[in-house]
Amino acid sequence: MSALGIEEQRVDVILDFADAPDRWRPLGHGYHADVEIILFEDMVLKLPLGALFRHDDSWAVFVAGEGRARLTPVTVGQRNSLEVEIKNGVTSGERVILYPSNRIADGAAIVER
Repeated sequence: MSALGIEEQRVDVILDFADAPDRWRPLGHGYHADVEIILFEDMVLKLPLGALFRHDDSWAVFVAGEGRARLTPVTVGQRNSLEVEIKNGVTSGERVILYPSNRIADGAAIVER
C-alpha cells in the first residue's frame, strides 16, 4: 500500500540493452529507469470505471438523454483502476452518468450540471 492508500505492485525488471556497450556504458552505476508494462492495447470504447455499477448479475450504466436516466446493461472487457472497455451496450458519443447515486433509477428525471 502506498502512503495514499493505493494498492501497488512492484517488481524487479532486468533490462538488456540492444545497443553496443560503448553506447550505454556511460550511464554508470546507480542509473535507473521507470518502466511501464502494457498488458493490453487496442482501439476500444471505454468509460470511466466510476460510471459502472452492478445490476443483478451483470454490469450497467445510466445513459443520459432527453432529461432522463436510462438503465443500460453493458458487457465489459479489459479494465484498470480508472477505465473499462465497453464491448457492447453503449455507443461512442452517448453520455453516461458518472458516480450515480442510489437516487437515480431507470427513467428518473435528471438535470445536467
